[in-house]
Amino acid sequence: MSRTDRALSACGFDALVVHAGRPPLQFLDDQDYPYKVNPQFKAWVPIVDNPRCILVYRPGVRPTVLFYQPNDYWHKPAKLPTAPWTAAVDLIAMEDDSKAAHHWDKLGRVAFLSPEGLSPGVNPECQNPKTLLGLLDYERAVKTPYELACLRKASEMGARGHTAALAAFHRGGSEYDAHMSYLAACEQREEEMPYNNIVAYNENAAVLHYQHLGRTAPSPLRSFLIDAGAQYRGYAADITRSYARTSGRFADLVKAMDKAQLALCDEILAGRDYRDVHLSAHRVLGDVMHRIGLTKLPGQAALEAGVTGVFFPHGIGHLLGLQVHDVGGVMSDAKGHERERPKGHPFLRLTRMLEPGVVVTVEPGIYLIDSLLAAAHADERRAHIDWAVVDELKPYGGIRIEDNVAATAGKPENMTRDAFARVAASQARRPAVEPILTN
Repeated sequence: MSRTDRALSACGFDALVVHAGRPPLQFLDDQDYPYKVNPQFKAWVPIVDNPRCILVYRPGVRPTVLFYQPNDYWHKPAKLPTAPWTAAVDLIAMEDDSKAAHHWDKLGRVAFLSPEGLSPGVNPECQNPKTLLGLLDYERAVKTPYELACLRKASEMGARGHTAALAAFHRGGSEYDAHMSYLAACEQREEEMPYNNIVAYNENAAVLHYQHLGRTAPSPLRSFLIDAGAQYRGYAADITRSYARTSGRFADLVKAMDKAQLALCDEILAGRDYRDVHLSAHRVLGDVMHRIGLTKLPGQAALEAGVTGVFFPHGIGHLLGLQVHDVGGVMSDAKGHERERPKGHPFLRLTRMLEPGVVVTVEPGIYLIDSLLAAAHADERRAHIDWAVVDELKPYGGIRIEDNVAATAGKPENMTRDAFARVAASQARRPAVEPILTN
């Protein structure tokens, strides 16, 4: 409320209306696409699965939530929430969102934050005003204690899912089996996940956003990369792990990457420029690749020669919160000015200075990607790469290890490692065989 009060005052608005959104119809069909709530709406209330709700806010007055409850016998209308957070708002059942304007038509100059088409007749200057969005987006990077608690819960759900998926991999299950085990352990449907799970075996791990799920496990089964999160009250976890099936150079590389990733997590410090963390990642990974025999130059030299980018083509991470790639990552201030990405690193999603309460991902990767390797083989970078080692590692695809880390006033908080530790401790306390209950 206080953040919004400041933003509305700075932009000359008297009130705010935020529509939760609604799913569009599929083309030539009468079925909806999966619904994803407007993040500006779930910033206020954790209603993530009931479209057409509307929040109305005027500074100095409790927020009003118009909760969509249609007269519908085709679908089961949602029940009014009763969780403790509802004590902070006025909750009103609403049968038809198209008739809700009387809740704000006398509030003065109103700003509307909604997906396109959900605020008909509104002055374009009041529809998703850029200046207002900039103020809200910029401040969203620093999380409140409540938001941090939600992110920890999401990480714990994700850790349970990752543990179950790894067990499926060890059983020799397919990518599909590992994916379904993940969902079951998280107790979430696919449409409830913050993003589509990436579950990749062998060479598929070289595809950064691999989107398929093999129904049979490959033979031989060499490696496993899983990038999968979870949501708690609309806040996302984003976690990646990589595994080798057997010992060897790739297994050694996974261990070296895990150690390097933890060192990079230690760099998430208040006052640190995240661009420097990204460049540090290239130097650290350059040293890892040099020690493993993949490249012939150590870290700094490999970075300067453009060799590290052949194997690590994406950014070290991004903001995390209500969205997986949370907004405001390249903003230098609330006015919308941008902080440039380092030259030659166009895919970095975060260029801001870190502050206490900012939550980011730290996700270094090393991949054997055909198109990037071909480009390097065709220029001067060819001499700095051991191509025999490339051929040895290519069947394993690649490695990515990703944690969710909060900057604090002191030591960084690694939410992901903490969550895995809690899950492991919980499973260790569980009986190996569930007792048989009798009357």
